[in-house]
Amino acid sequence: MPRVMLITAYDGTNYNGSAYQPEAVTVEGILMRALKALTGEEVELIGASRTDAGVHALSNLFVFDTNSTVPPDKFSYAINSLLPEDIRIMRSMEVDESFHPRHCNTIKTYQYRIWNGDVMLPVKRLYDWHCSFDLDIQKMQEAGHYLEGTHDFTSFCNTQTQTPDHVRTVVSVNVYRQDEEVIIEVTGKGFLYNMVRIIAGTLAMIGRGKGEPKDIINMLDAKDRSAAGPTAPANGLCLMKYEFPDKEVEL
Repeated sequence: MPRVMLITAYDGTNYNGSAYQPEAVTVEGILMRALKALTGEEVELIGASRTDAGVHALSNLFVFDTNSTVPPDKFSYAINSLLPEDIRIMRSMEVDESFHPRHCNTIKTYQYRIWNGDVMLPVKRLYDWHCSFDLDIQKMQEAGHYLEGTHDFTSFCNTQTQTPDHVRTVVSVNVYRQDEEVIIEVTGKGFLYNMVRIIAGTLAMIGRGKGEPKDIINMLDAKDRSAAGPTAPANGLCLMKYEFPDKEVEL
């Protein structure tokens, strides 16, 4: 039975996250409904990343097994006609039957966008966090470097995080400005619940002058959620891309 991967982009505004929930509208639920209409099968989707309610994605991955006669690379065209405009399959492809997107070596990149102007631009309101106060980009970048490497990120995850292991590896944190937008780009090998949003909120706090870059060291050492900054709103976050260093799949 072929295993098909869907490279999926979505505007998360209208969804209660990506992962299936019986009583809520989610990206995965919408995809499952479309696949059933197309194939007649009750497919089980495996998502690579569980994004929160309101979070967006340019490249989240879902895999499923199917007996359909639709060629794997044509699923994107067939499914898109059955999906709402805020969800699109950018590409579809066959992968090895043993491939599981959460059980392999991956590197993910997220971007968090802050609209750093006096007045919020209306067309950015669903995709940026509005911060009208001055932000020191240099201090934010310096603080971000202290997050790079392998650390216990207990201080940077939601207290309801269920996984017992809070050690994660952040490959890079880059902070830069594009006109009125401040962009925080975080690349890592895995992330905890709300981790990137808490990183963004903490860097913005330091950029505002409430703390120094080296405070990140004490925050990490504390292993206590109250030691770090606020959780930034969901709408500023977007999952940008996946990379597979071991070349298990070619995206």
